[in-house]
Amino acid sequence: MKRTTLSLFAGAAALAAVTGFAAVSAPGDTGAETAEPAARLPVERTSLLCPAPSASDLAETTYTSFTPVTEGAEEKGTATLTAAADGAGAEAGKGGEDAGSGKDGEDAKDGNDGKDGKPVLRPGAPGTPVTGTASGADAPALTGTAEGSHAPGWTVQQTTEVAAGTGRGLLGLNCTAPDTEFWFPGASTASGRTDYVHLTNPDDSAAVVDIELYGKDGVLKSTVGEGVTVPPGGGESLLLSTLTDVEQTDVTVHVNVRSGRLGAAVQALDDKTGGDWLTAAADPAGELVVPGIPADATSVRLMLFTPGGSDADLKVRLASPSGAITPAGHETVHVKAGMTTGVDLGEVTRGEAGSLVLTPTSGSVPVVAAVRVVRGEGGEQESAFIPASDPVGARATAAENRAKGTTLSVTAPDRTAKVEVTASAGTEGGTTATKTFTIEGGTTQNVEVPVPAGLKGTYALTVETVSGGPVYAARTLTGEDEDVASFTVQPLPDDRGTVSVPKAEQNLSVLQQPPA
Repeated sequence: MKRTTLSLFAGAAALAAVTGFAAVSAPGDTGAETAEPAARLPVERTSLLCPAPSASDLAETTYTSFTPVTEGAEEKGTATLTAAADGAGAEAGKGGEDAGSGKDGEDAKDGNDGKDGKPVLRPGAPGTPVTGTASGADAPALTGTAEGSHAPGWTVQQTTEVAAGTGRGLLGLNCTAPDTEFWFPGASTASGRTDYVHLTNPDDSAAVVDIELYGKDGVLKSTVGEGVTVPPGGGESLLLSTLTDVEQTDVTVHVNVRSGRLGAAVQALDDKTGGDWLTAAADPAGELVVPGIPADATSVRLMLFTPGGSDADLKVRLASPSGAITPAGHETVHVKAGMTTGVDLGEVTRGEAGSLVLTPTSGSVPVVAAVRVVRGEGGEQESAFIPASDPVGARATAAENRAKGTTLSVTAPDRTAKVEVTASAGTEGGTTATKTFTIEGGTTQNVEVPVPAGLKGTYALTVETVSGGPVYAARTLTGEDEDVASFTVQPLPDDRGTVSVPKAEQNLSVLQQPPA
């Protein structure tokens, strides 16, 4: 019996460190006894997937890789980003004395387009971000793996600037971990929109996926999206308007993987307001937070979908710097089961930081949500998307930040919270800086981001929950041209740098792994 218990404990620790989760219970355990709190250990291995950045010849893409320093992590490790398909234009990492191989930094600045199977980018030592670049329409999707010291909290930001044409502007996303299900409220098949769903397969076997579309009246029937095969180690992009002949302003995309696992994201390109990435929304839930709506937003459109068989009625609140307020004329929203609902909130932030907080009026029904945000006026409008997000948790990470053009928004929708924000060293120099902030319950604050002393290049930010909460956060990047309103917003959920591992004396009869 003792051997079994010890073996199970070892298995639980290994499973948690690699997958990010291990939960245990004893046969017949009712949970009546108070269990000793589980220990938190750094993960030992993680994977990230970045979609092909753009089909524009004018595209200029920057990849920024960063692993926060994590207490208890292994002393050595490696991380690589490799092309998932043939592509050209990627350069190797720049900056960070350990940028090469995780050992001595050899080959860190040797250009490589990924065609020969060699890494496109070799992330640097924990605590120092590393950048790589790609140009034009041939830049490939990337697959990456980090192990040992490089794994806990590993984050890669992909930012693309497109100077002109459909989808111009600043397109950004955090490269995602592979999973088996994704929800994207906020897509469109309307005239003037060109939306693609990008799928990237990290594994050595093909993945099979179903893509379902839901409009204002329910499912948009199509057999084209059924049984889509994504080749081993490869990527696919599908134009949504080829999956259905129905034009809809608001569409929810559901990506359900039958076999294997994938990374998925929607690239939304608009003829008039530019483009950005629409990343997966937080899993369906009765209460949702959409963090970090820019203060100068000139238009905000909320898109919602409930995947179950019941309608949802939600209270809409805006967490502002002074407290929670209810948008006039939009106190509640009704979401019909299986149908996508869109609501124009206009200039809801009115010059102040804001986050949307959605709660049930009665009876919790799981919902997914996102907002489309427009900045600027007339012919100089630009758009971006913010999906509902999971909370910061223990720590969240934003990999690419600039001395100018970075805004960090933090909200505590319920209880007052204290957070610690740390700026890393720069890619080409600088020393870390840290600030602590108190976020009053029911408010959103655009905090004064610390900037590394002697900063050269770009830097990373981590947000850690010190007390209270839960806390939600988002980071906004704006383009370097002050006359253009280009921007991109990334929510900052927990970076999954550590996981809970049961104490040795607990009965480890059952292990289970949740979705990524």
